[in-house]
Amino acid sequence: MSDQVSGERIAKVMSRAGLCSRREAEKLIEQGRVEIDGVTVTEPGIRVLEGQRVTVDGELLSEPEPTRLWRFHKPKGFLTAAHDPQGRPTIYDRLPPGLPRVMPIGRLDLNSEGLLLLTNDGGLKRRLELPTTAWLRRYRVRVYGRVDKEALARLSQGITIDGVSYGSIEARLDNQVGSNAWLTFRLREGKNREIRVICEHLGYRVNRLMRVAYGPFQLGALPEGDVEEVPAKVLREQLGSSIISSQAGRAKTGKGSHAHRRR
Repeated sequence: MSDQVSGERIAKVMSRAGLCSRREAEKLIEQGRVEIDGVTVTEPGIRVLEGQRVTVDGELLSEPEPTRLWRFHKPKGFLTAAHDPQGRPTIYDRLPPGLPRVMPIGRLDLNSEGLLLLTNDGGLKRRLELPTTAWLRRYRVRVYGRVDKEALARLSQGITIDGVSYGSIEARLDNQVGSNAWLTFRLREGKNREIRVICEHLGYRVNRLMRVAYGPFQLGALPEGDVEEVPAKVLREQLGSSIISSQAGRAKTGKGSHAHRRR
């Protein structure tokens, strides 16, 4: 029983190998297209033990890729989604060729821009999105309206708008020129459209919203639309070896340079 617990769920193994998402893996399993050591798998919760052979449609599953992380300067006008029923462009339409299958950590809405972290590891994505991780996200926001510094200061106590409670937010006025102002927001929750909702509640119209930091990772001078991989050493230093998948140490090294620039 202990050996069974020590294995990894088959859907996770397929996802970590870069074949597909966990949800897609579950569909392949339901269709009877996955085998472990020649035996067809029927349950996505079955665990794979070290040394077992996993095949999909008769093809041997690749070794898991090491955990990797990229910084992406998301432009305005792109959805943080794989597909859009309305046909609007997504971040995958803008990402440069040569990247492996990547998933966004958190989201930026259609009209927001700035730092979006991408990873090839679904486990890392889920861990960093957990509320308990409580990573600080920093935003630069341009608004139309005369800003009340005291109203911004009160956001540190949290605020409830239309029945939705928002936690403590650090907000400051950086610059006011006429009816236009630049603000800095620091928050840990990151609820849907949080900054826009709060600014509208205070009477300010947001005309630009840019995320410049997510936890220890900064947007810096990364040009719009560009992707740059976080070096493995930095990833270990910032996240700790316990967070990085144990598969990384024995996986094949991923191909490609640290930086991918869209021309």
